[in-house]
Amino acid sequence: MKIIRNILLLIFSISFLSFSPPSLKIAKLKYNGGGDWYANKTSLPNLIAFCNRNLDMNINPEEEVVEVGSNELFNYPFIHLTGHGNIVLSDQEAKNLRNYLIAGGFLHADDNYGLDKYFRREMKKVFPELSFVELPFNHPIYHQAYNFSNGLPKVHEHDGKSPQGFGLIYEGRLVCFYSFECDLGNGWEDKEIYNDPEATRQQALQMGANIIQYAFVK
Repeated sequence: MKIIRNILLLIFSISFLSFSPPSLKIAKLKYNGGGDWYANKTSLPNLIAFCNRNLDMNINPEEEVVEVGSNELFNYPFIHLTGHGNIVLSDQEAKNLRNYLIAGGFLHADDNYGLDKYFRREMKKVFPELSFVELPFNHPIYHQAYNFSNGLPKVHEHDGKSPQGFGLIYEGRLVCFYSFECDLGNGWEDKEIYNDPEATRQQALQMGANIIQYAFVK
């Protein structure tokens, strides 16, 4: 298993290093189960534009889509998952996602309200030995280009709960960051979709930029 992991790490490293600006790409994760993986259509392009403009990150401006069971997954150092409903991962898909994350990939999952129980259930297939842990407010993900001393910003209200940031930590490395009760991706959407205050949108974009920056410098 250690030999396989080392091979995967090498493959991912070569793939990652082969990117040259502006060809660095991130993607939205397409999954089965009936949930709306395609939600928040303007979110990722807006976040990419924000990162390129403010952090000089040179990410490809086009939102790409990758299926969870595809070998193409390894072409993206960062993948984003969202939705409101059910997720179902086959054994092959769970194994592929596990290999991707072990090899150096990073998953940001954003609960768009209604995703939680399905996402947690399916991630147990990916890492049965791990459980999500709430990250403390002093975790580096909250203190990249922008400081969030109280953790995730609250974009939309649903159940009167505070936003929480959870992580899956594999061998000391954060491989998945899960934003819950936050609606972070909604804050990345075009302004006219939700008419959120500009200050709320900026906070959401800044936190999203932190997540991407952390994934690339971890």
